[in-house]
Amino acid sequence: MDPVTPVGRFAPTPSGRMHLGNVFSAMLAWLSVKSRDGEMVLRMEDLDTQRTSPEFAQILREDLTWLGLTWDRETPAQSTRGAVYDRYFNLLQQKGLLYPCYCTRSQLHSVNAPHLSDGTYVYPGTCRDLTAAQRAACTRPPAWRVKVPDRLWQVEDLVQGHFEMNLARDCGDMVVRRADGIYVYQLAVTVDDGEAGVTEVVRGSDLLSSAPRQTYLQELFGFPHPIYAHVPMLLAPDGRRLSKRDRDLELSQLKERFTAPQLVGRLALAAGLLPEYAPVTPQELLPHFAWDKLPRQDFVFEL
Repeated sequence: MDPVTPVGRFAPTPSGRMHLGNVFSAMLAWLSVKSRDGEMVLRMEDLDTQRTSPEFAQILREDLTWLGLTWDRETPAQSTRGAVYDRYFNLLQQKGLLYPCYCTRSQLHSVNAPHLSDGTYVYPGTCRDLTAAQRAACTRPPAWRVKVPDRLWQVEDLVQGHFEMNLARDCGDMVVRRADGIYVYQLAVTVDDGEAGVTEVVRGSDLLSSAPRQTYLQELFGFPHPIYAHVPMLLAPDGRRLSKRDRDLELSQLKERFTAPQLVGRLALAAGLLPEYAPVTPQELLPHFAWDKLPRQDFVFEL
């Protein structure tokens, strides 16, 4: 493949039907890459096999096809890629950047632990310098953390603008493999995007803080940095973020009320891509797409 060909991706979690916020992100990802004759990759993010299923994965494929958001290739689901993640885990180990962490969930979330303004905890490095004897005395299976440097990581986001984090100060050493042996989102996504040749990542603004963390891992693994676009979140009329758990504006219900062009047209109007509402297909939207038309802030979406 020509190295300058844009490569985007859909990366849904097959734990339920898509809600309208998922569709919004998928539509913008598709428009961004297809407006430049690029390639779209589909990947099922099913690391948590207790919550996901092949049946939901197939429904997601059918829903994307119904919307007109087609893809050029599908990469293997995350649940099948344990051996691949092992290789990158071993690479971090060879670099001397991994260590076992025996902290419990209650310890990590205790009132004495450092927290950011949004309530997320900053790992204080409790287990970073344990001696061999101290580690031997721990009886619970450890999670594994990667050491992060005390430096600033910057992202120029196509929607949110400049964003930066000092990983040591703002999140602390990151878990890359849980105590039960399951690899975490940050490592799996970095590896998957890197190996698939993804050049741009479009996703919800709630994942903006993941970009510097993944940028750091990309550097460790030797992957080029993709372009990021973290799109605003759609809010329910009461101000809540849409959630699969609440079945808010779920596609199964929306398909009973709207045709695909009607739904895409409403989302296109909300995104600033159309001056007034009209039913439209994603293909028909391509000439209208531009990142600078999008709102920057989360907004209430009403059908």
